[in-house]
Amino acid sequence: MEPNNILYRSLYRIRRFEETVLEKFPKGVFFGTTHTYLGQEANAVGVLSPIHENDIVFSNHRCHGHFLAYGGDPRALFAELMGRSTGVCGGRGGSQHLQWRNFYSNGVLGGTIPIATGMALAEKNKKSGAITIAFLGDGTLGEGIMYEALNMAALWNAPILFVLENNKIAQTTEIELSFSGDIASRFKAFGIPSYQLDTSDILEILPISIELISDVRQKRSPYSLILNTNRFGPHSKGDDTRNPQLVNQLWQVHDPIKIHGIRLNPVEKIMIDSGVEEEIKTAFENAYNDPFPIELS
Repeated sequence: MEPNNILYRSLYRIRRFEETVLEKFPKGVFFGTTHTYLGQEANAVGVLSPIHENDIVFSNHRCHGHFLAYGGDPRALFAELMGRSTGVCGGRGGSQHLQWRNFYSNGVLGGTIPIATGMALAEKNKKSGAITIAFLGDGTLGEGIMYEALNMAALWNAPILFVLENNKIAQTTEIELSFSGDIASRFKAFGIPSYQLDTSDILEILPISIELISDVRQKRSPYSLILNTNRFGPHSKGDDTRNPQLVNQLWQVHDPIKIHGIRLNPVEKIMIDSGVEEEIKTAFENAYNDPFPIELS
């Protein structure tokens, strides 16, 4: 399959998975809460496509896209959201708390950043060659523990790439109401080089990710990538507090699926679309029919 087709398939798999989650959630098939990745698909695919097998990835509450881009199975993820025994964590972690291979996610805002920094340092001391990728959102900028972690990452030269996905709204609070100053300066204050992109185009994100991941791996020190992005869906599964016209404009102008999809041969695109839709449909149906964990008395 052509490289552009592979990238598009990865983007569209995340899109159809998340659309299915939002569609099915009101029907009571999922437990707990969920935070979809609609609109930010190019970030996960662009950053995680170049990583090595032994690299470590830390995600947050909005983790489905990261998990799927990392190589996770949509059936196992559906099953986890349904509380089934075949889920990523046996149905006990839910939407936010995943662990598979070297992938970790946690719903505690900022809580993964010091852990990710420590694991990056551990890999450096083991001389494994592995690096850590840590995804965080703009809301995390209000957490003090993040700055403690940045300080230690810089002091210890931990091989970690901090990927800040700035979707400009923390739950329902727009960034202008909660943030003062410049995001890149937060990293530069600790001597951590920072690169910033304002795009939803996978072909703009991917080459910069390759470059930064290579720098982290070779120099064994921290870097940061700020991705100014757009969240299309609500914070969680509830109502969206934003102006509907703004949300519609985001879909029209910044949709990573549309931006990359026009590069594909139309016939090949239709084949990929139908293949992905069948995959996600089958994954959901299989997960729905999977068993719940056995209760031990």
